[in-house]
Amino acid sequence: MRISLVLGSGGARGYAHVGAIRELEARGHEIVAVAGASIGALVGGALAAGKLDELADAALHLSRTDVWMMFRPSLNQAGLIKPDRVMNALRRIIGDVRIEDLPVPYTAVATDLLSRREVWFHEGPLLAAIRASISIPSVFTPVMLQGRLLTDGGLVNPLPMETSLRLDADVTVAVSLFGPDPGLGAAGAIEVSSDKHDTTNPLTRLSERIAGALPTIPALSHAGPEQDDPFDPLPPDLDIGDMVVMSLNVMQARIQASRIAVNPPDVHIEVPVSLASTFDFGDAERIIETGRELAAAEFDRVGL
Repeated sequence: MRISLVLGSGGARGYAHVGAIRELEARGHEIVAVAGASIGALVGGALAAGKLDELADAALHLSRTDVWMMFRPSLNQAGLIKPDRVMNALRRIIGDVRIEDLPVPYTAVATDLLSRREVWFHEGPLLAAIRASISIPSVFTPVMLQGRLLTDGGLVNPLPMETSLRLDADVTVAVSLFGPDPGLGAAGAIEVSSDKHDTTNPLTRLSERIAGALPTIPALSHAGPEQDDPFDPLPPDLDIGDMVVMSLNVMQARIQASRIAVNPPDVHIEVPVSLASTFDFGDAERIIETGRELAAAEFDRVGL
């Protein structure tokens, strides 16, 4: 079958895209178009350029030390890391090619922070499109292009389904990287009391809500050193990097859910967030194989 492939954002979990692509190809399907955001734009670009095997081979030989050596700290700039070493490695693997010359139609999505809009790359240098799309806010430095301040495409469109709507394909297959963990319940709101004492009594909770809606809050107006801290201690190993990544994960997962409710794929492979952290780029073999297993299970389920 003719497949339009959409690859989502999500850092190192994007190695799972490689496994899903290999499973599609092993079943004899033809990928006639590919679109992606962030790591999805990177893997999709390598696929469109015919360099996916080279990218995967390079990833399999990366150690965790190699990964961190590639990330050069950026001082006094709009990001913690300058990914120039990463881009140099991609240039050696993919080469300097233009999107309009690729054998497979390709779209990368980035975010313009100035206009607060997403930007689609259908032409121009492939590496420039990838560089713009992978620029995780606060982590990688953004880029300026034609008056636009460009950063990670996942910020506004983690799984760019809209790019596949105008393409002549039999089936749209999407691989998202913010799937729920096995055994996790529905993603509804959780109601938590700010007090440590038992508030299971509905009447007690109602009175607290009424008090909270009043102009003054007596419980806070008398706060002093002797008052107990209502909060639990933070995890000792939690740092600012964790906070940035976790916050972006939550944001992108919620945006993705809303957008695919409007434009759902024919086949949706969901890679759990717990599979790998954003920067686990030294764990390619496991992530690629898990991606292939998840894809095979979903393809079997829908008969693809």
